[in-house]
Amino acid sequence: MAIPIALTIAGSDSSGGAGIQADLKTFAALGVYGASAITALTAQNTKGVAGIHAVPAEFVTAQIDAVFSDLDVKAVKIGMVAQLATIDAIAASLMRWSPGHVVLDPVLVATSGDRLLATEAVERLRTGLIPRASLITPNLPEAAALLDEPIASDEAAIERQGRRLLTLGCRSVLIKGGHGQGSESIDYLVSGHGTLALPAPRIATQNTHGTGCSLSSAIAAGLAKGEDLESAVRHAKTFISAAIAAADRLGVGHGHGPIHHFHRFY
Repeated sequence: MAIPIALTIAGSDSSGGAGIQADLKTFAALGVYGASAITALTAQNTKGVAGIHAVPAEFVTAQIDAVFSDLDVKAVKIGMVAQLATIDAIAASLMRWSPGHVVLDPVLVATSGDRLLATEAVERLRTGLIPRASLITPNLPEAAALLDEPIASDEAAIERQGRRLLTLGCRSVLIKGGHGQGSESIDYLVSGHGTLALPAPRIATQNTHGTGCSLSSAIAAGLAKGEDLESAVRHAKTFISAAIAAADRLGVGHGHGPIHHFHRFY
C-alpha cells in the first residue's frame, strides 16, 4: 500500500525548528511522506530572524509543478509565502492541480516577533489564497490582522471573527488560542456546521518555536491519511501538545527552542 503524500509550500528555517523543516518532521512523525516547495530562505535561530531571501515566484511554481506532475499528493500545507508574486504563483498552481485538501497557515509574524509577510501582500493573501483553502489556521493576532480588528478577548469575539473569516471564502477556520490567557489553551474550529471548542492544557515552556507550522502540517497529514477534518484537528492537537510538553528535553538554542517532533521515539 502506497504511503500517503503531503506537500508543504513554505519557507526554510535554518535553525530547523519551524517552516519547511518542522513540516517535514511532522509529516515523518505521523507516517506521511513529505514533499516540499520552498518559498523563501530565512537566516534565523531560536532568538530571531536575521534575514529573508525570497525564492523567485517562477521557481516556486516549478517546484510545485515538479511535485504534482509525479507524486500523488493527498493534501497541501501552505505556510510562509513571503511576497505578493509568490501568493499569485501558489494560487495559480492550486487552480491548475486542484488538490483535495489545502491547509493554509497565514504566517504573518514569527514567534520571535519578526514580520514574515510584507504588509502590502496581506490583502492578496485574503483574496488569492484564503478562498482556495479547506482550512485556515490563524492564531489570535493573525485572525485580527486579517480582519483589521482588535485581538479577540473572549469566546464570543473569537467565534465572530471566525465567522467573518469564513466570508473570505475558506471552508473552515481554526483560530488558535495559544496567545490567550488561563490554564487552558482553547482553539476554535469554525465551519458551516457550527463552532467547536477544543481545549488543551497550557504548558509552561518558552520552547514553542514552530508550533503553528507543525499544527497545520499535522492537520494536513491527517487529511492526507483520509481522516475527516474534525478528527485530523483533534489528532493534530494531541500530537502538538505532547511535542510541546517534551520540548524542554531537547535543549536546543538560547531563545524560543523548538518543540520535540519525535517525542514518541526519543
